[in-house]
Amino acid sequence: MRIFTFDTTLRDGTQGEAVSFSVEDKLIIAKKLDEIGIDYIEGGWPGSNPKDKEFFARAKNELKLKNAKLCAFGSTHFAKNTVETDPNTQELAHAGTPAISIFGKTWDFHVTRALGITLEENLKIISNTVGYLKAQGKEIVYDAEHFFDGYINNQDYALKTLEAAKLAGADVLCLCDTNGGTLPHQLGAIVAGIRKRFDGVIGIHTHNDSDVAVANALAGVENGATHVQGCVNGYGERCGNANIISMIANLELKMGHTTVGPEGLKQLTSLSKFIAERANLPVLRNQPYVGKSAFAHKGGVHVSAVMKDAATYEHTVPEKIGNRQRVLVSDLSGKANIVYELKRRGLDKKLSDESTRHLLARIKDMEHAGYEIESAEGNFELLILEALHPKQEFFELIGFNVSTMKSGESDSATTAVVHMKTKDGEHKEVALGHGPFDALAQCLRTGLSHAYPVINEVRLVDYKVRVLNSSDETAAKVRVHVEWTDGKENWSTVGVSDNIIEASWDALVTAIKLELMWASEKFAEDNAWAV
Repeated sequence: MRIFTFDTTLRDGTQGEAVSFSVEDKLIIAKKLDEIGIDYIEGGWPGSNPKDKEFFARAKNELKLKNAKLCAFGSTHFAKNTVETDPNTQELAHAGTPAISIFGKTWDFHVTRALGITLEENLKIISNTVGYLKAQGKEIVYDAEHFFDGYINNQDYALKTLEAAKLAGADVLCLCDTNGGTLPHQLGAIVAGIRKRFDGVIGIHTHNDSDVAVANALAGVENGATHVQGCVNGYGERCGNANIISMIANLELKMGHTTVGPEGLKQLTSLSKFIAERANLPVLRNQPYVGKSAFAHKGGVHVSAVMKDAATYEHTVPEKIGNRQRVLVSDLSGKANIVYELKRRGLDKKLSDESTRHLLARIKDMEHAGYEIESAEGNFELLILEALHPKQEFFELIGFNVSTMKSGESDSATTAVVHMKTKDGEHKEVALGHGPFDALAQCLRTGLSHAYPVINEVRLVDYKVRVLNSSDETAAKVRVHVEWTDGKENWSTVGVSDNIIEASWDALVTAIKLELMWASEKFAEDNAWAV
């Protein structure tokens, strides 16, 4: 059966503690979600904050989604307003998205206590809001907030709220376990009853406060839901939302349903890492399906059995979701994912066996050092291009120096000096910048611009630093993650070192080399390399 996936990482996910995305992050994540085949991407609440409003404004021109429908989120109109005068409703109407998700009150307790209105007034508000936005030509996903609590406490009224939304034109009735306190056997029985009463699409939105969010979502599908909502890595408020990655994997591999398909499944592990990197958060090693330890074997008995037949201690084939088996005593990692990526790019036949082995060895060493290549497509792309064209060199660093001075209450000033050699000779550049990274970037761009004018088109979009081994305190290794653009393409690079300036330089040089590789990559009809 076809199950529709609705990702709310960019909205509900950002309500989680320590989860924050810039507008640039949200645009890039939306593209990534679209690539794997997600059906709906809930981008945010345009009526609640300037960031989400900017996201939807930019999305109109910058997002060219192939698989997903972008969805704006908001509430039913305020009781004191009409739909025509309610700012939130108007923001939704003008967000420019083909779909809109509206949440309304289902639990009578919330209606009388939180909203302070009558039960009949709430039904009218639901009907008016859904009907107004449906008349604008939008697909409406109605989120019945606190549905299961409301149903258990006042079944008749909870059903009336769904009826109000359905009669007003809602395309999806999504049942929300907002407090996350319902257990699978309870939830499944309630969804089955709703399925019998209402036709059309029934959705399920679960939270993880009882540690059963994914199980609840699957129970919902077992009992008739065909629309599932969740967040990548289970991000979300309090204990988080249902992890959409685990939901997708279970629906496809365990229950025989169709969501993102086999090719989308293979990208789940890289998606998890990619979005964690954007959030500047680690991926839990023991996260099901996509965690680094999900298919790792250490115990002697386990290792012996797995080496004979992986099915002895693995519930599924890790490559199906883009992960890999790891035998910790022998560190068997890397090859399957990398070969898959080479095939996806059509490059597996262009590299010799020796070049492929060398590439795999480099990636393995870098992963061991903390680079997380899968979450930095720029590093991976450069490694491939360098393997294809090993003699291509653009510059040689002779040395650099960075100094920062602060006097009294005045702003600090950073000066960088970079000494390099390019095809047109040696250059020593000096620049004053807003911190070490900016100063180094200015020097490198200026020094290379003489020989490579295209370098001036590269600019920084985002810069993040993560401490990799905090137990080492001030001697800890750091990973610098940088987002770049040349005005046409965006890419990310990482640098790793126990010196933050050196790690930043590493990420900077990788980005510059990649841009120069792209500019120089001109193939003749016989695929000869031309500079």
